[in-house]
Amino acid sequence: MSRTHEHLVQLRWSDPDAYGHVNHARALSLLEDARLAMGLDAPGVAPGRQPDMILARLEVDYLRQLYYRAGERLCVRSWVTRVGTRSFTMRQELLQDDEVTIRLDAVIVLFDITTDASRPMTDEERPYWSGFLVD
Repeated sequence: MSRTHEHLVQLRWSDPDAYGHVNHARALSLLEDARLAMGLDAPGVAPGRQPDMILARLEVDYLRQLYYRAGERLCVRSWVTRVGTRSFTMRQELLQDDEVTIRLDAVIVLFDITTDASRPMTDEERPYWSGFLVD
């Protein structure tokens, strides 16, 4: 059974630019937070550590302006669209007012920090990431 990961994020007062909408680079950090949160329960992730994965590719569509509103929490929906041997592809959507403001596709590579190289997905990790697989 596939599922979608949902993560609430908070905009900061410093996020808007001179035009009054949230700066594009600042918005991407919110989606990064959601990606990392999605991986926290993956097998092999030690308590208090981030998952050992790196971003290899990012394709972003900015669909509408994102506005700062004090105290507003926004939802990032994330799911997996492809599972490979050493990487997987994730789609994410950031919503405001129940509309998608940003949609992105990210290629995530599993990484061995000690060898400074990509590594194969383990037999324990595959069902975790495949559980988020949506066509």
